[in-house]
Amino acid sequence: MSRSPRAALAATVAVGALAFVAAPLPANAADSAAGADPLADLALVPQPSHVAATGADPVELGAGTVIKVHPLDDGAASVGEGFAELLRDATGYAVPVGQRAAGASRGATIELSTRGDAALGDEGYTIQAEGTHVSLEAHTAEGLFRGATTLRQLLPPEVESAEASDVAWAIPSVDISDAPRYDYRGAMLDVGRRFYPVDDVKRFIDHMALYKYNALHLHLTDDQGWRLTVDARPELTQVGASTQSGWKPGTGGPWFYTKADYQEIVKYAADHFIEVVPEIDGPSHAMAAKASIPEINCDGKAVAPYSGFDVGLPTICLTPEKRAEVRAYLQDVFTEAAQQSSSDIVHIGGDEVPSTTQEQMDWYVETSAEVLAEQGKRVMGWHQIGASPLPEGSIMQWWADAGDQASIGTPNERPDVRELRNALAQGATVVASPADRSYLDMKYDASVPYGLSWAGLVDLERSYDWDPISVTSSTDGSVSLATEEQIEGVEAALWADRAYYGSTKLPTSLDQFIPVSQYADFVSFPRMPAIAEVGWSAPEVRSFDDFERRIVQQAHRWDEMGIGYYKAPDVPWEE
Repeated sequence: MSRSPRAALAATVAVGALAFVAAPLPANAADSAAGADPLADLALVPQPSHVAATGADPVELGAGTVIKVHPLDDGAASVGEGFAELLRDATGYAVPVGQRAAGASRGATIELSTRGDAALGDEGYTIQAEGTHVSLEAHTAEGLFRGATTLRQLLPPEVESAEASDVAWAIPSVDISDAPRYDYRGAMLDVGRRFYPVDDVKRFIDHMALYKYNALHLHLTDDQGWRLTVDARPELTQVGASTQSGWKPGTGGPWFYTKADYQEIVKYAADHFIEVVPEIDGPSHAMAAKASIPEINCDGKAVAPYSGFDVGLPTICLTPEKRAEVRAYLQDVFTEAAQQSSSDIVHIGGDEVPSTTQEQMDWYVETSAEVLAEQGKRVMGWHQIGASPLPEGSIMQWWADAGDQASIGTPNERPDVRELRNALAQGATVVASPADRSYLDMKYDASVPYGLSWAGLVDLERSYDWDPISVTSSTDGSVSLATEEQIEGVEAALWADRAYYGSTKLPTSLDQFIPVSQYADFVSFPRMPAIAEVGWSAPEVRSFDDFERRIVQQAHRWDEMGIGYYKAPDVPWEE
């Protein structure tokens, strides 16, 4: 991923008729002559860098609306066709796409161009809308796609419907310039503990794309299951895919992705400009592998497949006598993960490792990194890998909570903090996913039927009101461990430890388990859009009160999309 263009946008850059200014325009700064605020009804998430009302009439779409693209604009036609399909379903209009489309227009023209200034970076874009013309300009097709997502949110929520509506299809007259704060904006899906079929993963990708996420972190392996096909190790799916949390062998499955399944996910994500980051967890969280591959156990015997809910179970054997066999295993699984996925990053896990020496952990991390380097991949891991030697370009995922933060700068810094310090000293960057802010499986409040609360209850304000710099700094802000340049981005993590009714106790019946998409919807919304804004929007344009207003409006889109979100009692939802 390239570095964010936001710094370049901070300078005023003229492109065509529009000057970009990274500073925001307050919502009340562009009142119309009648005194009304023309921006008050906008509900864009994430909040763009700069939004201004032009005072002109809105752009009204109709039967003559067309999308114009230039044939030499790389990727513009594909983005235009995708946006046109959305409009066709919702409006019933034909919405032709092409170079000559504008010549036949008897109505509004939406023009897409990748000829924007290079300062926009990979994901930046500008929008000008007034009269009968909408101009969406970017430097890449990815930037066009992000801008088209904003256009989508400028339209009525009925645009999300698969059935045509006769609402007033109009785009407000606005100037927008926008680019992300961070390059990595990830959402993790735990398919290891609870398997998500391909269609459910694609549905999750749809939700990610609406809020400008660009990395799908798939937690493909855990104690309870192995989901990735590995040609050299067929036992991993023959045995390791026979379980999931609460589901013993013989109660369903096998649960895994064939190579065709996985490529379908990778392609669908790429069509939404989302890369797939695979995780092969180890040396802990590896009971599914230990049940499948006897030689990675110290006694050379396979363990029983595991379907329970504990953590901190026995690790892959890391004694010197077993290292040749473990390295061969790592060579096979990491090579497969690297070759099947679209990202330059592979996640090696590394968390919650009991009963291992630091020398053993160092060997595991270094060996995993060597295998991935052969495949041209960068290492990502949970923050515990920070205690080990790391190769250049590594990423550590910081999931520590407020207790860890409170120890920063004190004489008794917690191990998590020391691991972060050590990783940063080695040149690693950080993806922030604090458990008490961005772990979507944490209960929203005590009344919700799913999830856990070991990191606390996480309501909408708590999931929104944080910053990667603040969670890597002391509570008073006097000691900062990471600079802005050392922050790679943020991630919302959707674990599946307790994806069933009555999650405060272990399940007694499989009937307690709900469909995975129902679980994902309920625990992700409204919090996943909040974390998206943390990763995309500059701090100066963010306000929880305004976000809450916008999220209430976003809920109308979720209704149209069939998202079963949690109607949290502390949010003033509209009926």
